Amino acid sequence: MKKINILFMSILLALPSIVAAGGEEDYKCDTKYPVVLAHGMGASADIELFGVRIMEYWYGIDDALEDEGAEVLITSVNGMDSTVAKAEDFNRQVLEYLAITGNQKVNIIGHSHGCIYSRYAISNLGLAPYVASHTSMAGPHRGSSVADAIMYGVPESLHGLVETLANSVYSILFGNDDPNSLQNGWDVTRPAMIPFNENTPNSSSVYYQSYAAKIKTGDLLMEIPWLICLYYEGANDGLVSVESAKWGDFKGIIDGAWWCDGVSHLELINMMLGVTPGFDAPAFFVEVVEGIKDKGF
Repeated sequence: MKKINILFMSILLALPSIVAAGGEEDYKCDTKYPVVLAHGMGASADIELFGVRIMEYWYGIDDALEDEGAEVLITSVNGMDSTVAKAEDFNRQVLEYLAITGNQKVNIIGHSHGCIYSRYAISNLGLAPYVASHTSMAGPHRGSSVADAIMYGVPESLHGLVETLANSVYSILFGNDDPNSLQNGWDVTRPAMIPFNENTPNSSSVYYQSYAAKIKTGDLLMEIPWLICLYYEGANDGLVSVESAKWGDFKGIIDGAWWCDGVSHLELINMMLGVTPGFDAPAFFVEVVEGIKDKGF
């Protein structure tokens, strides 16, 4: 009887620590360094129409990451501007964030043009010492044939008119501050990305990885650009080809469940307000950040 009482008392004394240990959350995304999300062209972190916020660029993705323990910074630059101008603004925001929070480095995840201007900041604006990893989501690292078709398809004599109209649309409708639509378009053409890559080498201190998205059987919203890119570059997500999206450690092609029509450039970051049959963007990003955590970043 005495032995039973001693055993019972031992269990009672140990119970608080057992409960405490059992109550600890096993987060998937509590990385060593915060996650920075860099959006693509044509939009900002908060997409507005006539000054009214209509949706988030990273719809539900930042919430999913934070729910799994990630510290997330969402940067926002001018939707239509040159790569260099966006990189300078992005660089400033990241450095300010680090100064305020005291964090030493960040893990950058870019989408589309966000992959390009963030790379420029790392290589050419001194951001490399403050970056642990760079993840590209459908980044046009070798340009886009869709951009080629638009920029070279318009007669040079009309470029000024097109630029004025495009800038007015982005400024009035979407609230972009002093947009530079023409330069943004030229910067992501295939010819422009050749010298860009030569002058923007990877930093040896940063881990680079990338993912591509792919439309398999067509997409109602992006049918025309998908067909253009399919003709000139092969498999693509409606704006960026699989080959162009490859940078650093290529992790694979995201095309959803076997039965769906694939994953478009917009669906990859949940811009269809979560309506992406066969693909769960927030869950995918959680997996990506979990992988970054597993690498010690």
